[in-house]
Amino acid sequence: MSARMRKVRAWAVFLFVLLILGGASAGAYRYRQTHAAPILPSAPAREGDFLVLIRCRGELKAGRSVQVYTPMVPNLRIAWLAPPGEFVKQGDVIVKFDSSSATEQLMQKEAQLRQAQATLDQAVAQARITAEQDKTDLADAQFTVERARLEASKQEIVSRIQGEESKIDYGVAQQKLKVQEATVALHAASDKSKIASLTRQRDQAQSDVDITKSRIAQMQLSAPISGFLTFESNYSQGWMNAKPFKVGDNVFSGMVLAEMPDLSTLQFDAKVEEIDRGRITVGQDVHIRIDSLPELTVNAKLDQVSLLAEVSNEFPPVRSFRAYAHIARPDPRFRPGMNGGLDIVINRIPKAISIPAKALFTRAGKPIVYLASNGDYRPTEVEVLARNPDEIAIKGIPPGSAVTLVDPEKKESKK
Repeated sequence: MSARMRKVRAWAVFLFVLLILGGASAGAYRYRQTHAAPILPSAPAREGDFLVLIRCRGELKAGRSVQVYTPMVPNLRIAWLAPPGEFVKQGDVIVKFDSSSATEQLMQKEAQLRQAQATLDQAVAQARITAEQDKTDLADAQFTVERARLEASKQEIVSRIQGEESKIDYGVAQQKLKVQEATVALHAASDKSKIASLTRQRDQAQSDVDITKSRIAQMQLSAPISGFLTFESNYSQGWMNAKPFKVGDNVFSGMVLAEMPDLSTLQFDAKVEEIDRGRITVGQDVHIRIDSLPELTVNAKLDQVSLLAEVSNEFPPVRSFRAYAHIARPDPRFRPGMNGGLDIVINRIPKAISIPAKALFTRAGKPIVYLASNGDYRPTEVEVLARNPDEIAIKGIPPGSAVTLVDPEKKESKK
């Protein structure tokens, strides 16, 4: 083979290899272009009513709660409690106190009552005997006086000495009658005073028995309403070790032992920032979301907004207003104290195009979105109509367009 033919063949091989490399490079470029879109996350632009929201946090509270007080009985010790968190009906027994000491006191008081009653009965019987004896003695004294008067009346027909003696005997009999009458009055007053004193002792013993029986009857507490029971904390071991009351704990008389919220008055209590206070009014629609029930959204109305801002106990202190939304039909799983979010609807934009908040970017001070189409990302200027924490209402792109959630230019610069 001549040198010319070898040279031509070498150039042909070179061109063939170059053609293959060029085709491979073009294929790789087209592959990267066609597969670039799935690499960047995107979301469709949706069309529909856009709700302009003010989002705040809060918790469920009961508008009305009934407190359960301990009875006015000393030395109370809890013997049994209804399980906290379980539903109880009105009238069900929720607390039982230890009544052993009160029962023992009742036995002692009843024994004292029987003894006082027996002493009183004995005094009454003795007073009757004394009264009958005094009546007999008084009758004898009166008879003696009458006989002495008759003897004294014979003064004209008997000797003078005998008449004087009869007169003296009549005077002595009158004096004895007076003494006997005084004795009768003294016995009557003494017996009356003694019986009155013993009657007071008997009544006091009866009162003690009645009080003890009343205390024993108060050793059980019933549910004032139907609902759930929440026991107060026991601070007897200090604030750091405070725990809800349990069986065996001692309690004071007349203290608040538990609380029963009325579940029919559940409302959502939310904190509204000062900057948003002027944008909300009573009667606006709200959406309630409970953290422990993420699948559930409750629609309600804004019932009340506090007139003054409140300072929180956090550090640094935060001033906020309180907004209340009444729940007309609470879910059976709702409990006071559950945390959640409150979305207050302050405006509605019909047929708005909404995109995720992450899909909006800024170029040269103007809002833009990147439309994804066949592996190409085209920046498009849009007009922002309203903003929510997680979505934005815009104008300038058709509905259904795919918008990227990351900036393609920044992603390319990182590469």
